[in-house]
Amino acid sequence: MPVFAVSEEKNRWLLLKMAELGVREEELVESFVRSSGNGGQHVNKTSSCVQLKHIPTGTQVTCMRERSQSVNRFLARRELLERIEAASGVVTPEMKRIEKQRKQKARRRRRGANTGSIGRG
Repeated sequence: MPVFAVSEEKNRWLLLKMAELGVREEELVESFVRSSGNGGQHVNKTSSCVQLKHIPTGTQVTCMRERSQSVNRFLARRELLERIEAASGVVTPEMKRIEKQRKQKARRRRRGANTGSIGRG
């Protein structure tokens, strides 16, 4: 497995998570494309956008969050593992965060509806 430009701890976590989910590096198809957005000349000259596909599940991820290709490779694998884990029915931290936001919005909507019905004088 390649070592990415992130901390050793994050590289170890990625290895463990891949082993836990049964995802092997041979099952991944990786391609690089030019990114878009902020970054100026660096982004326009290099292919830092990473497209990653897991062949057995058909799950595909595109990551162009950072200017570094190596960091994007790590982030793409992390996102791919989260999607595979979510598809297997496990509640991921990302799913918890989204559910929390959904509940907060619903609560704000209810509060807004309650205060809007009180008439002024």
